[in-house]
Amino acid sequence: MSALRLLSLAWLLVLSWGGATAVAAAWPTAAELRAQHRPSDLTLLDRRGEPLQTLRIDPQQRRLPWVALDDFSPALRVAVVLSEDRRFFEHGGVDWSGLARSAWANLRARLGAVDGNRLQGASTLSMQLAGLVDAELSRPAGGRSLLAKVGQMAAARRIEAGWSKRDILEAYLNLVPLRGELVGLPVASRVLLGKHASGLDAQEAALLAALLRAPNARPERVQRRACELLQLQQLGCQGLEMLASQALAAGAAARPLGGRGELQWAPHYARALLGGARPPGRWPPTAAGDAPGSLRSPLDGPLQRRAVQLLRQQLAELSGRQVEDGAVLVLDNTSGEVRAWVGSSGAALSSAAQVDAVLARRQPGSTLKPFLYAQAFERRLITPASLLDDSPTQVMAASGLYRPQNYDRRFHGWVSARTALASSLNVPAVQLATQLGPDALFDRLNAHGLALAHSGGFHGPALALGSAEVTLLALTNAYRSLANGGRWSPVRLGDERRPPAKPAAPSAPQSVPQSVIQPATRQPATAPAARAVVSPAAAFLVADILSDNAARAPTFGLDSPLVTRSWSAVKTGTSKDLRDNWCIGWTDRYIVGVWVGNAGGAPMQRVSGSSGAAPVWRALVDFLHESQPSRPPVPPAGVLREVMALEPGTNADAPAAQARQTGTSRPGAPAAPPAAPPTAAEWFLAGTELTQLQRARHTREPVAARRGITTPRDGSLFALDPDIPPAVQRIVFEGESGGQWWLDGRPLGRGPRLSWLPWPGRHRLELRLPGGRVEQVGFEVRGAVVKAETARSNRPR
Repeated sequence: MSALRLLSLAWLLVLSWGGATAVAAAWPTAAELRAQHRPSDLTLLDRRGEPLQTLRIDPQQRRLPWVALDDFSPALRVAVVLSEDRRFFEHGGVDWSGLARSAWANLRARLGAVDGNRLQGASTLSMQLAGLVDAELSRPAGGRSLLAKVGQMAAARRIEAGWSKRDILEAYLNLVPLRGELVGLPVASRVLLGKHASGLDAQEAALLAALLRAPNARPERVQRRACELLQLQQLGCQGLEMLASQALAAGAAARPLGGRGELQWAPHYARALLGGARPPGRWPPTAAGDAPGSLRSPLDGPLQRRAVQLLRQQLAELSGRQVEDGAVLVLDNTSGEVRAWVGSSGAALSSAAQVDAVLARRQPGSTLKPFLYAQAFERRLITPASLLDDSPTQVMAASGLYRPQNYDRRFHGWVSARTALASSLNVPAVQLATQLGPDALFDRLNAHGLALAHSGGFHGPALALGSAEVTLLALTNAYRSLANGGRWSPVRLGDERRPPAKPAAPSAPQSVPQSVIQPATRQPATAPAARAVVSPAAAFLVADILSDNAARAPTFGLDSPLVTRSWSAVKTGTSKDLRDNWCIGWTDRYIVGVWVGNAGGAPMQRVSGSSGAAPVWRALVDFLHESQPSRPPVPPAGVLREVMALEPGTNADAPAAQARQTGTSRPGAPAAPPAAPPTAAEWFLAGTELTQLQRARHTREPVAARRGITTPRDGSLFALDPDIPPAVQRIVFEGESGGQWWLDGRPLGRGPRLSWLPWPGRHRLELRLPGGRVEQVGFEVRGAVVKAETARSNRPR
């Protein structure tokens, strides 16, 4: 039977040689095979081509990038040839003498003359390579058919005719499967031995070569086969047993590629960029000059590593305050490209290291206030110099009475809008949100790309204080619109292969919102298509306020983590129950967002935006501008600046203004000369600047020098807020000294300044001066009626 099988084999060789050769005519060249090779792990490069991250792409197999023959150790090349094809450099693809010896040995084994477990094969490296490249020529689970064997031999002859021996050996070493999911000796060397294939010694090379015959064999058999290969080279086997047991144990444990040196600087960004594991065959194109299996990103390598280190360092210092998670995002202002993306503090600090906090939805706290004030400036409801009342109040909300409080549990009375925003006071923000209406603010925030859920009415006035949930990605990009003069554009992740998609639902926290990102291209970095969401003038006012260290001093002090070496605008936020804190700000080139909290939502202890996120933010801003300081923005058209002298006691911001003017004195310094009258320089939208009469209220001009009625002006309209206590809504009458005030024909009192609790309706105010001169103005009060008992006691009689 066996002799008949050999005759049949010879006859089939003759008949099938021409047909098999014709099929093999389509065989790829060595260069084509190298170009088609795709590693299972993608290497993410930064914008300069520096490796940052490896990411598993193929879940079925593990392969490294193609390795040139000269980059395999000589010991490994020798061991493989000795193990698989000793006459490799002598035959032309088929080893006929080896085939004859194999057939005779196998016949004897089948007849029982020798051990049946010692059957021999006669496949050369060229024949094995044919089976690795063409699945139809590979060995099936039940053994190879006779016709398939003939086809493999014919393909081997074709390979030998067009390839060099070096090309064949190189391809075999890169493509041969080994233990488990490992394909190619480069990945086997890294996983099993923790070394590159170029650095293997004789014992390590013999061990890998022994696995080629039986990849899943027991350690004893692998060790015995490796020892035989070493003895053929007249080398010893001492220590081989321990090496074999360690290597096979490492394979069972699935040691990560590269061992301790594996690149893991941007895992969350890599997953966001690729959208999860990509099936084999769909690979990103490689930029010119980059290694195969790599993808260049817009990330900045030194900045990315610095961000990771700073976040971990800060969270380690806060470890005793019940906080373990954090995230950092840095965007280029102009292009919208991601320069740094840190989604987690890492497994050493976090129990949820796989959660990407850049994409997780959290309550943003006071970080929404800049958008509220920008809208109020734009609608000319207030100016940065407008006085807002930071006093206890209550507001009707859908769930009942809402009583906003400040973070420090204190109230500051009348403050300017500048101080209210910079110092992050809550009551003025709620009052502004009530005037704007929740739907108007809700729509404006969504115009900035925040993709808020529910509706404005659902959140009510608390929306101004961050009751909705946003992602760090969307919020940081929303701030970028303020840095770009009110124009919003999507973030560019750097994945030029992803087609545009529908915006992701707000309830999907771990998917990148497509409304916030835009596919990038290999073109030079330019600004994506942008849309105007706020006027350039209003955006400039917000930027100027958020860069004013003196204006934020009432809450943060003059020396806080928000102070940087060059110009920057910044805002912090802390959510309810200290569950999240944020610090987001920008310079002339970058926007930096930092979040600190717990992935599970547990509250922190004594951690605020200034103590948790701000130190990381400031360190990154200073790092970004080590060599080139940031410059303040140029005022756009439509804004103007006024300088006013302040009257002590008439402006709650006088101490801050004086601090801006005089600075802080040093202990032991000589007494300073009498200070000039404090001044405040303020920006206004054109048309909202102070009038001459309004400006007089802020000057140090003697009251006696004022003429007539200075406040209110004729035709003034006052609106009462039903949610603010009546006692703090008094109208102040100011005018010339020596006269008597009359309202609607009834006397009120004397003096240059008189406070009156308003009553709805039209009123005529008179100031009767000595000599019979009478000054009068008309004004109107609108709004809800105050309580009856208060009204009766205050109504003109």
